[in-house]
Amino acid sequence: MHIAIIGAGISGLMTALELVEQGCSVTIFDQQQAAKAASWAGGGILSPMYPWRYDSAVNALAKHAKPLYQAWNEKLAPQTGIDFQIHETGMLILDEDDFEVGLNYAKQHHEPMQQAEYLQQEQLEQVNPHIHSKYQHGIYFPQIANVRNPRVLQSITTYLKQHPKVQFHEHCPIQKLNIQNNKISSITDDFDQKHFADEYVLATGAWSKHWAEQLNLEIPVAPIQGQMLLFKTPENWLPTMCMNKVMYLIPRNDGHIVCGSSMRNVGFNITPNEAVKHNILDACFDMVPELANFPIVHEWAGLRPSSPNGIPYIGKMPELNNLWANFGHFRNGLCMGAASARLLRQLMLNQTTIEDAKPYSPQHLTQMDFAY
Repeated sequence: MHIAIIGAGISGLMTALELVEQGCSVTIFDQQQAAKAASWAGGGILSPMYPWRYDSAVNALAKHAKPLYQAWNEKLAPQTGIDFQIHETGMLILDEDDFEVGLNYAKQHHEPMQQAEYLQQEQLEQVNPHIHSKYQHGIYFPQIANVRNPRVLQSITTYLKQHPKVQFHEHCPIQKLNIQNNKISSITDDFDQKHFADEYVLATGAWSKHWAEQLNLEIPVAPIQGQMLLFKTPENWLPTMCMNKVMYLIPRNDGHIVCGSSMRNVGFNITPNEAVKHNILDACFDMVPELANFPIVHEWAGLRPSSPNGIPYIGKMPELNNLWANFGHFRNGLCMGAASARLLRQLMLNQTTIEDAKPYSPQHLTQMDFAY
């Protein structure tokens, strides 16, 4: 089977990886360089932030993140020479309003990896001595890890580019889906070149609404900008991830600390905003004041593919026999990415699924209502 995948972010790349490992041939298209959009820009926490604030469909996929990325890293790193750097720091949450629900979440939802401990100030200092002394207590999730998402993407891209069953077309925007007899017969790129495959996958993230008119469907996916900062501290300086009021600090192995993140509805604009930068800095220094002693080495913004309740669309698109979706992951694209791709592969190849596919079905998408 030959599959064309439109979009080379985490959803497209992981889908390609799943399919080639099953013997399929894959052609991947991206409007820019592979792995350089939202998937690169995120933080890489292998859990939704405050999972109790999300729909169960989000958590059903997210719970597979850590074991699946660990397994893929074991397979790919020896061949690519690129380690994902899965960093088992645990997560400290300082929002008092979330303590009770956070402490009960693991037992209530049968998710042992979300097991939390209540820490009073002395224990808090032992777990992370850099937390501001004003914080008298917190809850700690020791099993939550983060992954260095640019390295995940680099490793997967390297593996796929050397794979005999994979072709890449970068800087090759696809403009048109050519439809005949309830099937995609081909796709046409910006250069008026047609490309043919047996099956087609839309993994176009924040750009997925582009297909709405051609498919006569309402596709409620829109770009939401998220802004980030990167500090450089000594190696292993900050021992845990920290979160308060939806702002987070994510330490990497080498001392880099990712700080974020904002949410702004500004279309496809990825220019960092100075006022947002100061909001992020204020929140970070509030948690870890000593961070102000270290340099900011990079700042950037990415575009999240927002969707209703953050639930992605995974599965066959309505009315077409060979068009599939894997988009709309909002804030949890990397976290849900590995399980989303596995679920889609299983659906495409008629295999037993990792989770019930119904909550993600694109069959929920409704036809556009044209006013005459």
